[in-house]
Amino acid sequence: MSLSVRPQRRVLVTKINRSQSFAGVNSSADRPFRNLSAFTPTVSRKTGSRVSRMFSMSHKSPPPKVPQPNRLDEVYEALKKGLTAYLEVHQLELEKLSTQIRESKRNSRLGFLYDLDKQVKSIERFLRRLEFHASKIDELYEAYCIQRRLRDGAHNMVKAYSTGSPGSREARESLAEASKGYKEYTENMCLLENELESQLGEFHVRMKGLAGFARLCAGDQYEIFMKYGRQRWKLRGRIEVNGKQVWDSEEMVFLPLVTEFLSIKVTELKSLANHVVVGNVSCETKDLFAALPQVVAVDINDLGTLKLSLEVTWNPFDKDDQPSAASTVNKAATVNKRFSTYNQSPPDTPSLREQAFYVSVHQAGLLRRHG
Repeated sequence: MSLSVRPQRRVLVTKINRSQSFAGVNSSADRPFRNLSAFTPTVSRKTGSRVSRMFSMSHKSPPPKVPQPNRLDEVYEALKKGLTAYLEVHQLELEKLSTQIRESKRNSRLGFLYDLDKQVKSIERFLRRLEFHASKIDELYEAYCIQRRLRDGAHNMVKAYSTGSPGSREARESLAEASKGYKEYTENMCLLENELESQLGEFHVRMKGLAGFARLCAGDQYEIFMKYGRQRWKLRGRIEVNGKQVWDSEEMVFLPLVTEFLSIKVTELKSLANHVVVGNVSCETKDLFAALPQVVAVDINDLGTLKLSLEVTWNPFDKDDQPSAASTVNKAATVNKRFSTYNQSPPDTPSLREQAFYVSVHQAGLLRRHG
């Protein structure tokens, strides 16, 4: 599965291809991204790390005036696949932690078991929240489909009364009633479409760098401008002598949209008044609903000699207090290290003499307390 790019000023169709480092399964339709080592130089920042949020528009954008049912069907199917994958990833993690708890009850410390139990309960809460979120999306989509069928029926009635003889008063009243119903169902569809859009979560986009193979040279400066509906992200960077890339911004949070596409414009800054537009493409975003972070490469120009690498992480909720799949996996890796450490040096069982000493100390304390 690849993310298609929609060119704005050319007919040639290009692709966004996942890097070979993406922790997933590439389908046969994917052509592997050429040598990702072009991105290995670290992308440093001029300023401290910051994550920008484009909430200049309200959290919920205004409802559209014309519904897009076909597009909503595509986004809904992609969203359901992403939520299913999210559930599967966290369910596997829950099973792994439960197995570790069962295997480590005899030779592990209580603190370690308590930490594992806390993680299990956290994942269980997150799974319940995911299931509730998925059911809410299903309810919204079902209500949308009902309004769509009512709207189609009203449209057919308007068409039938318009083509017939409009002489009788009953026919005119029926036409007015059908037109009123068509308008009402259209407004309901727009409201439901907007409500479902507000349930799409967040796209956390991280800048990985540019790859130009023989095109990038030390001293080159580039400006990247991304537009996603009303959301904007502009960043500038330069190529250092050692091959590293320095960018003034590194992360952005985009709110997913139903009908909009991600527009990317790359400009080479040659002098104060001489800027060259390298490429201007528009990318599909519905394939970004995935459980694990994806590294995607965007062909900026027609020949593909300049690529933009981005790491996209989808969070099904729009709050930072919810754990992501990546954080859960990282935490599981930490637990595995601690698990192996405790297995290598299990706590010693107290001897009979030590037990008798502890009992005598406890009894002496009780006597002093009640004496």
